[in-house]
Amino acid sequence: MKAVGYRQSLPISDPDSLIDFIAPDPVPAGRDLLIEVKAVAVNPVDGKVRLRAQPPEGQTAILGWDATGIVKVAGPDCRLFQAGDEVWYAGDVTRPGCNSELHLVDERIVGRKPASLSFAQAAALPLTSITAWELLFERLRIPPGKHPLGQSLLIIGAAGGVGSILTQIASRLTALTVIGTAARPESRDWVLQNGAHHVIDHSQPLAAELRRLGIPQITHVAALTQTDRHWEQIVESLAPQGHLCLIDDPPALDVKLLKKKSIALHWELMFTRSMFQTPDMIAQHHLLNEVSALVDAGILRSTFADHYGTICAENLKRAQALIESGRSRGKIVLEGF
Repeated sequence: MKAVGYRQSLPISDPDSLIDFIAPDPVPAGRDLLIEVKAVAVNPVDGKVRLRAQPPEGQTAILGWDATGIVKVAGPDCRLFQAGDEVWYAGDVTRPGCNSELHLVDERIVGRKPASLSFAQAAALPLTSITAWELLFERLRIPPGKHPLGQSLLIIGAAGGVGSILTQIASRLTALTVIGTAARPESRDWVLQNGAHHVIDHSQPLAAELRRLGIPQITHVAALTQTDRHWEQIVESLAPQGHLCLIDDPPALDVKLLKKKSIALHWELMFTRSMFQTPDMIAQHHLLNEVSALVDAGILRSTFADHYGTICAENLKRAQALIESGRSRGKIVLEGF
């Protein structure tokens, strides 16, 4: 099968940072599905793995953790899907990624693709939807429904992949007042289109920006990017007994600053269930099916922003370079080989 991978941890500007190659066709066993990959999306995790995980000598590692496709073969223990089903998923970071014509994935972390979306449009959503859903409802424990509780959510980096779908879910499925951050006019417009009630500029002090809105303190923060840069402003802006959830990898944080206000600190990694084969691993199957139904009902929309052409090393390098620049909006998708 055709695939895209890397043999050395190199900067994305290096011609050999990603390469096209031919890999053996994988064979499903147990609860694995063999997927004929139709479209993939690119995420920050792709670059993080490329730079941090050097493949063993002589081996080529495959990246990619956002895919749509068609089930080609269902493993002998599969109960949820069969050959011919159209699916979407984010996969398992401990296994080869989906930047290949064929891909193995455990059916318990796979959902039904929204019928109303093309393969490319749907590929933009799985990883970020799982992250946003788990962050909001499982880590921050926000109650779903439109019952006003006087709670608010500040989303730092609301124009990015996770921020784009988190803004939609929070504003449309909960009673939260949703404040997104964005620094550029086009990003601000994007965040408002996704349903944010307010947008503030994260290039300015966050506390001052919130006071300008007449919101001196907030109850919840989703810190999606540059948490260390905004740390003191986050603590200042949170109300006593507030909640903070991170998804990025800040090099260091002074967590003692949270003590005075008894702020609860949470972390979200959507790969935890698959990485540790948790007993509730199938929750991501149900989650993706629920998001699929919400998309088909017109409540949520794809965060697809750019189509970068076919799935090949050159196009994936362009996509990862834009994401690493910090100037991407929504999701970048590639389709076909």
